[in-house]
Amino acid sequence: MICFNGTSIYSSRIRIAVIVLITTTTVLISFAGSISAQKRRPVKHASICGDPTAACKTSATFQPFDLPFRLPENAVIYDTDLFYAVVLKSVSAPNDNCDIFVPESDRLAAQVLFPDRKVFSSRCAEPGGLSYTNTSPKAQFMAVYAGMTLADANRMLAAVKATGKFPGANIRRMRTAFNGT
Repeated sequence: MICFNGTSIYSSRIRIAVIVLITTTTVLISFAGSISAQKRRPVKHASICGDPTAACKTSATFQPFDLPFRLPENAVIYDTDLFYAVVLKSVSAPNDNCDIFVPESDRLAAQVLFPDRKVFSSRCAEPGGLSYTNTSPKAQFMAVYAGMTLADANRMLAAVKATGKFPGANIRRMRTAFNGT
């Protein structure tokens, strides 16, 4: 081995390799740190159109029994903000029987009682249709939109009970989900 000032070429190459390795590692760590420091965009949820007398600016066409919400253009899978509903009626629909649901005539009669709150009902979840979270998969229901806060929901429940027509009415916190695939 050739030595220069008491240092071999071999140990000099090792030092250079170590310096290059440390520099490369430092650059990669700082790059990885900047990637992980990027913030995720917050999940946006659609807002409910709970008043059937007010216009709802949305890109979707909803069925009369649906709870509409503001759906952006070209949305494929979307859900709403959490909201409260008062479940007015529920019917057992075992084995995903899509022929069992609360009749539209019942929903329309309930809508007359609460003209400024949307009365909606569930159907079997199908592509392009709506579904509702925090509900039984073995039942279909009819509910009235009760607002964004528990205080609003309690006031709506009191109004529902005052009619004397829905003895089993109860508050439920849920989301509406859209699957346009």
